[in-house]
Order: sequence, then structure tokens, then C-alpha cells
Amino acid sequence: MPADGPGPCIIRAEHVGVYYRLRRKLAGSKQFWALRDVSLEIRQGETLGVLGSNGAGKSTLMRVLAGIVGVDRGRIYRDPRFSVSLLSLGVGFESNLTGRQNAILSGMLLGMHRATIEKRLDRIRDFAELGEFFDQPVFIYSSGMLSRLGFAVAMQADPDVLLIDEVFAVGDVNFRDKSTDAIRRRMDAGRTVVLITHDLISLRRLCTRAVWIDGGISRLSGSVDDVERAVHGRPVEPPVEEVLPDLAEAEAG
Repeated sequence: MPADGPGPCIIRAEHVGVYYRLRRKLAGSKQFWALRDVSLEIRQGETLGVLGSNGAGKSTLMRVLAGIVGVDRGRIYRDPRFSVSLLSLGVGFESNLTGRQNAILSGMLLGMHRATIEKRLDRIRDFAELGEFFDQPVFIYSSGMLSRLGFAVAMQADPDVLLIDEVFAVGDVNFRDKSTDAIRRRMDAGRTVVLITHDLISLRRLCTRAVWIDGGISRLSGSVDDVERAVHGRPVEPPVEEVLPDLAEAEAG
């Protein structure tokens, strides 16, 4: 993070809700609210960690922040001057194409010119540590290989805001260390990162702030230590005032 700290707000979610329609065999469909009431801010130059159990709505939130999924209630603001890219395991990969071909395709989806990507293919292959597999179809890749390829392409694309969804969970220790170093270089250059991870070591090493998502609701935003204490049921000291009220109470009011 730059020495003068995080800059202005570039993405803001205000009481955001997102639902999906679940099909039922006899009774048609019903609504499932993946996000019920989420409010948060992302500021230029910070690395924000997003914590929450499986099914809490974290991945849906990342898709909302990236502009892939629209909101069904609430508001989302994005500063149009900043490019935003989502790095999620296997997203944007075509299984029958090679790693090289997918790197070109993914880079173009991230806003890079084809000529620029082609000049950087050797860097992508070397960072991803794929060797001869770089020219093999990705349907034979392990989850770790897919993760390394996606991360390597994203580092070359260098968007203003990089959203990372659980990618560290499938990498080995050496690759996690290399990825951590790459994110730190982004932080030093004033770039912005939002990170979903269950790796508390990476969270503590990288994140300047954290948000706890529980049941589709943003429960707490604050320091990494305070949010981690709240997630594990330990008292937060000093009290944090950014806890959102329960949705049921808010609607009743």
C-alpha cells in the first residue's frame, strides 16, 4: 500500500441484495437470496479481505463488484475511471483450448490487446510453472494448474482493481508465496485488491482491512484482527460501530 494510505472510494455497495430463482419439480420456482443486505466500500490502493463460510454469498458479491451480476435491490457504484477484473478458478477458460490459447483469450477478456498478450506469453508460462503443459488442452489440468494460469494472466493484465476468489486455496506453498509477492508489488504500486481466502496467513500478510459476510449480510467491516475475532466468536475490542443491523430488524423498522 502506498505510504500515504488508501485513496478515494472507487466501488461502493449500499444494502445490496441479489436473488436466484431455484427450480422446483412441482411448484415452479422460488427465490433464493444469495445476498440479503451487503454494504461496503473499496478504496484505491487498499487490499480488502472478505471472510465468510461456504454459502455466505462471497462469490456472488465478487461477481456484483465485477459487474457480472446485477443487483435486485440496493445500489452499486463503480468509478468508471478504474478497470475491474475478477480472477476466479476456471472462469473464462475453454476446456478444449490449450493453456496458451486460453491465456490469449483470458487476456483479451481482461482488456489486453492480442499483440500485447502474445509478447507476454513466455512470462505467463513461466509464472504459472506449466512447462510443456502450456500447450496442452486445459481439460487435463488440475485445479492448481488452472489457478496458476489464471493468476499469471491476471498479473500481466494488471487491472486497477483485481478481485481474487479463493484462488490461493488450491495452490501449493511455493506458488502461494510467489502470488503473495506479486500482490505486494501491486500494493506498492498503488493498485487495489479484494481477496476471498480461507488462508488466514495470507489474509494477515496481505490485507489492510477485512469484511465479514454471513448469511448474505455484511456483519462487520474493520481491521483484520477485529473481523477475525468476530468470525470466531471472540469479543471485539474496541467495539466496532460498522456492524449492520439484522435484515429482519431493519425491515421491521
